[in-house]
Amino acid sequence: MSAVNLQQIKDDFLSRYNKINKKIIVCGGTGCVSSGSLKIYDSFKEKIKALGYNIEVVLDKEESADKTIVVKRSGCQGFCQQGPLVTILPDNLIYCKVKLEDVDEIIDKTVLKNETIERLLYLNPKDGKRYHNKEDIPYYSKQKFITLALCGSIDSGSIEEYIANDGYFAAEKAYKTMTDKEICDEVLASGLRGRGGAGFPTGRKWDFARIEPEGKKYIICNGDEGDPGAFMDCSVMEGNPHSVIEGMMIAAKAFGADEGYVYVRTEYPRAVERMGKAIRDAEALGILGDNVFGTGYNFKLQIMEGAGAFVCGEETALIHSVEGERGMPIPKPPFPAHEGLFKKPTCINNVETLSIVPNIIRNGAAEYRKIGTETSAGTKTFSITGNIVNTGLVEVPMGATLRDLIFEIGGGVTDNAGNPTDDMFKSVQIGGPSGGCLTPEHLDIPIDYDSLKAVGAIVGSGGLVVMNKNTCMIQIAKFFMTFTQSESCGKCTMCREGTKQMLQMLTDITEGKGTPEMLDLLEKTAKAVSKGSLCALGKTAPNPVLSTLRFFRDEYEAHIIDKKCPTKQCKALCAPVIDKEKCKGCGLCAKQCPVGAISGNVKDKYVIDDEKCIKCGACVSTCKFGAIEG
Repeated sequence: MSAVNLQQIKDDFLSRYNKINKKIIVCGGTGCVSSGSLKIYDSFKEKIKALGYNIEVVLDKEESADKTIVVKRSGCQGFCQQGPLVTILPDNLIYCKVKLEDVDEIIDKTVLKNETIERLLYLNPKDGKRYHNKEDIPYYSKQKFITLALCGSIDSGSIEEYIANDGYFAAEKAYKTMTDKEICDEVLASGLRGRGGAGFPTGRKWDFARIEPEGKKYIICNGDEGDPGAFMDCSVMEGNPHSVIEGMMIAAKAFGADEGYVYVRTEYPRAVERMGKAIRDAEALGILGDNVFGTGYNFKLQIMEGAGAFVCGEETALIHSVEGERGMPIPKPPFPAHEGLFKKPTCINNVETLSIVPNIIRNGAAEYRKIGTETSAGTKTFSITGNIVNTGLVEVPMGATLRDLIFEIGGGVTDNAGNPTDDMFKSVQIGGPSGGCLTPEHLDIPIDYDSLKAVGAIVGSGGLVVMNKNTCMIQIAKFFMTFTQSESCGKCTMCREGTKQMLQMLTDITEGKGTPEMLDLLEKTAKAVSKGSLCALGKTAPNPVLSTLRFFRDEYEAHIIDKKCPTKQCKALCAPVIDKEKCKGCGLCAKQCPVGAISGNVKDKYVIDDEKCIKCGACVSTCKFGAIEG
């Protein structure tokens, strides 16, 4: 097969695409798909075709451009809270919360008559204003897109459209005009650090493998994203899979690998499907395989589905899984760059890291270095969830603050009913189960590797959970500890037994069984697990405990000493409640209460004073009408 002509493919695609006036882009990210976006996409295709229009960018036909209305499915457009999303080009008009029954009206009014449907525009709850254009919405306008630049705009299934947006040109440059050392040096000069959590300089990792003796070497993409609430890597694989492939190709050239694996958790079926199609399409064009770009280099790629073990996010455990063994970590050194998959030099980078690489090679390290901070260059993607107005996927420059993310882009905090209420902010968990809980006093620290580490948190893979004042921080610590304890591979004692002991102590505290001595024991156990565990899962598992102990110690003390949960989320520590509908006003409960916590008049409704109640249960057992719950 002759070498692929990228420029010809780009020119052919754009010569037709740019003549087409209307394009309809339906979000095909997981969030919108769950709300029915694929049915909306199918409906657009069916109805546009019924009107006599072509719906695809056809490269080999001379069909009139004015008889084409492109209908395509993008990856995640980021604004998950407002999905399903439909974008209309060239006006960059975005419609939110689109329903299947809206399709006819959108075609008739917006696509054919250029009229705007006001009720489908984004309504900002803060100022009551509707926004017509995507770039004007604060959620989008305050972000900086590099990794996600194409995810919400191109057809993730079209390799031609990726090439038309300068896709694979960086790989061609790397293979044809750069030496392995030049690639490593360029990536190192860019300041790119691993986006999977550790933040190790990417160029340095590649160089370690590069200087290994020539022979078989591997590149692995870690798409085993397992943090609760995290979906950044999933969105990139679904929305721009070719950027990941191109990044892997450049990495392979940098240190001499000729084979790679994309390790994707099997719970990401759309990511598996779209990555698989992208690999097949790249092979069909001659981009992947033998004699890449006619240079004599070979590079082959395949997908490996993981079984959903969180520990396989650790690189040595992931390697064992690819080899067909149980995913369990081993001590380092040797590091995988020296002795990895099948005992050969191996580099493992996560999805986001690899997808950024083409941008660096194409535009240069100096250009990338202009974004971010001195020690943390570029941008970082985050998935924002929890008690926040705008849940979704965002990308900001390194050095942005939590305030920027939560209140500017995220739209602020909500109460438990979903109503905006900024004065309810209590904490944010950043970095997933390996991260830490931060408080209002940390809202203005820059988000970068060094600043967050100084306050006991990490950037991690980018999961960010916002919590309001109704959140019990001990319950949060318990939630993350439940996760890490169940995901522990059990290989080392400190992680296997230490996480179990911490979880039991947290459970006792939430059930009113905590003792003052337990606080010191919990902290000592957490520090011991952090110091003595074999891999990063165990070493970082105590972070949610340590950070909540550090910043919310008074809440722990309230649970242990006062036997009260300030947020009333721990049922065992909450006073019983009298159901006014069931209460007959007999007064027996008040007579049985040993501390006089129940007040009321006979034949009237009785109430319980939370402050006086000692939760002895006498009222519950006394009530003959089942009116008291607790």
